[in-house]
Amino acid sequence: MKVLLLADVRGTGKKGEIKEVADGYANNFLIKTGKAKRADNGAISENNNRKAANDYHKEMEKQAAQELGKKMQNATVVLKIKCGENGKTFGSVGSKEISEGLKKLGYDVDKRKIELKDPIKTVGSYVINVKLHSEVSVKLNIQIEAE
Repeated sequence: MKVLLLADVRGTGKKGEIKEVADGYANNFLIKTGKAKRADNGAISENNNRKAANDYHKEMEKQAAQELGKKMQNATVVLKIKCGENGKTFGSVGSKEISEGLKKLGYDVDKRKIELKDPIKTVGSYVINVKLHSEVSVKLNIQIEAE
């Protein structure tokens, strides 16, 4: 029997796939638990429409990320941090502070998208990577100054 999987089923397939399985397995487990439904013409066309819509939305997200990346490419975020007399900093600059600095410049970027290995603890100029989408990343200039 052909079934359309509504959820990932270990050993059978992933969500959205059409698989040929034994009748008893389909009726007694997959359909009964709601993990699949019979793959008739209506279900297949509905699944194809859903896939097309998902592909369209993913492409639109990618294009939006590329546009934001082009705008952000030449931006420099200037952040101020408190320093002592000998140049030693109090505290550090993390991805949260960088995200807030980007918001002040008009770019809404989540702090989780900023790839920062360690917090910045010294005054200076840095280049960090911002991953806007799974396929789009941008280099961003950060300038840390003493307050």
